[in-house]
Amino acid sequence: MLTNDAALEWIARWDRQQEGYLPDREERFTALIDAVEASGRPDPLVVDLGCGPGSLSARLLERLPKATVIAVDADPLLLGLGRAAYPHLTFFSRDLRTPGWSEGLGLDRPVDAAVSTTALHWISSPELTAMYAEVASILRPGGLLLNGDHFESDDATPSIAELERAVHDKQTARAFADGQPEGWGDWWDAVAADPDLAEFNTARTTAGAAHHGSESHLLSMHAQALTAAGFAEVGTLWQRGNNRLLCAVANS
Repeated sequence: MLTNDAALEWIARWDRQQEGYLPDREERFTALIDAVEASGRPDPLVVDLGCGPGSLSARLLERLPKATVIAVDADPLLLGLGRAAYPHLTFFSRDLRTPGWSEGLGLDRPVDAAVSTTALHWISSPELTAMYAEVASILRPGGLLLNGDHFESDDATPSIAELERAVHDKQTARAFADGQPEGWGDWWDAVAADPDLAEFNTARTTAGAAHHGSESHLLSMHAQALTAAGFAEVGTLWQRGNNRLLCAVANS
């Protein structure tokens, strides 16, 4: 049986391995939550897209205790960890690539912000516009889409893109001079070996939740998809190297 303490330990281990790829992860979380807080309501309604085990959702509620956060993901294992660790959060199993994913989320008013971190690059470029259009359909006028991820700019500014990666790599080397944390593959291997997680691991094999590389890694792919989906403004709100917080504003 997966206990609350065990789930919290697995998520702490998840956070640490994620920091190995994102040494500025907490700074990006802070910038994202700052933007939600600045959006105008003390009790924002927020949907976390590709929430994983709930790392961002938990931080949002810690900073903004009057917020309502709806956490959405397709991975049974990550959802299982999140539900066990954060019983005060609301999790839904949804595949963002499937039209209609926003139905049945219990939204009683338009959403103030849709947020995501290191998740939407798994969605292929042809599917992005439809997904972002559905996000736009649930946002209030002037509502925000805030997406933190590695966004590459090789197609537009290849020399700058190379420098962005160099800045990121140097920061990573400084942050982990004493040794790199556990990697992505190692974390999943350890999860697969835990008998308390066997049910969730079995469910993963039929849920289509496995990740197979970055499908939409270019900044231009997301900017074009957001514009095509009807967002009024699209831009970078925070950046360090190729680690960006992309912001899109819904039409008023």
